[in-house]
Amino acid sequence: MTQTVLVPGGRDVRATLDTAANDPDDDRADAVVVACPPHPQHRGHRGDERLVAVGDELGERGVDCLRFDYGPWDEGYGERSDTRRAVEWAGERYDHVALFGFSFGGAMALLAAADGAAVSAVSALAPAHRLADDLDVVDSFPEIPVPVQVVYGTRDDVAEAHLVAERAREFEQSVAELDADHFFVGQSATVATTVSEFLVPWLQAAESR
Repeated sequence: MTQTVLVPGGRDVRATLDTAANDPDDDRADAVVVACPPHPQHRGHRGDERLVAVGDELGERGVDCLRFDYGPWDEGYGERSDTRRAVEWAGERYDHVALFGFSFGGAMALLAAADGAAVSAVSALAPAHRLADDLDVVDSFPEIPVPVQVVYGTRDDVAEAHLVAERAREFEQSVAELDADHFFVGQSATVATTVSEFLVPWLQAAESR
């Protein structure tokens, strides 16, 4: 089941909430993953097939997914703010929140976590390594206080996600290599499983604390 959400704030941020198939006696899931789309100037949007696949897989595991669109283009700064606002919206309604993003969205997820977004874990798929001097994903790792997963394709010739993966290894964070290009053509199901198998246990661990 899905519903449209307007994330409050000064920018026009709209989202789709995918709700898990829970026990009929449950009102909703206790956990949600906020999913950040790829670059909006390159037709990135919340209906991206990788985001949808991850949302579907999370739903099968009892976790909701909030896929959102950024507000008007703002060189990455407003988009990072949009990500934090989406996390805040989720945190007001769920006990536990995690972040996921693809490409530009992977950078947004990591940068938002470094900027204080209250999440249990972050998974970044083929993340961009740097957007500006003060939006440097590689340099942000010391400020990220939660578990991180970086997933990248070994044949990626679009983003230098391997630089983010190398940084993640330096911080003893999780790295998953897939034999894929930047867009993971034909591998959305593999991506969804890889991401979900990382995020869901951290959300469950948060529930047990």
